Amino acid sequence: MSTNTNLRWVTKTFTELNVTELYALLRLRSEVFVVEQNCIFLDMDNNDQKAYHTIGFINDEVVATTRLFDKNIMYDGYQSIGRVVGSSRHRGIGIGKALMQYSIQECERLFGKGPIKIGAQLYLKKFYNEQGFEQSGDIYLEDEIDHIPMIRAEK
Repeated sequence: MSTNTNLRWVTKTFTELNVTELYALLRLRSEVFVVEQNCIFLDMDNNDQKAYHTIGFINDEVVATTRLFDKNIMYDGYQSIGRVVGSSRHRGIGIGKALMQYSIQECERLFGKGPIKIGAQLYLKKFYNEQGFEQSGDIYLEDEIDHIPMIRAEK
C-alpha cells in the first residue's frame, strides 16, 4: 500500500471545482457507475451543487471521489456520503478505505460529529462494515442494483 503515500486529497464545494476537476470526477463516476457496472442512470442529479466533493489524486489523475452532504440534505437527521467511487486502474491498494476514512473525517470537520447515512451497494456491505457502518434497513433496488441503507453512528 505504499501507493497511498502518493495520494493527495482535496475537498471543495461545487463552485470551487475547476472545469478540469469537475470533468475528471464526472468521467470517473461515468466509467464506474455507467460503463463498468453497465447501469444506465442519470448521474448528474442536481445534488452535486449541494455537496462538498472529495477528490483523491495520484499525480494529476483523479482516482477516487465522494460527495459529502450536511445533515438533512439527503436523509432527514443524517449527514451523508454518496457517489463513492474509485478508479478500476488503482484497486486493491487501499484507496477505497483511504477515501472513506478521509470522507468521514471531512464530514466531521465540515459538519461536526454526527451519524452518517449511506445507500450502499449490497455487495459492498462488508467493506462499509469495516468503516464502521451498520445495515439499518431492508434491501432495495436502485438503478437495478441491490442497495442497503447503512448508518455509521457518531463516534
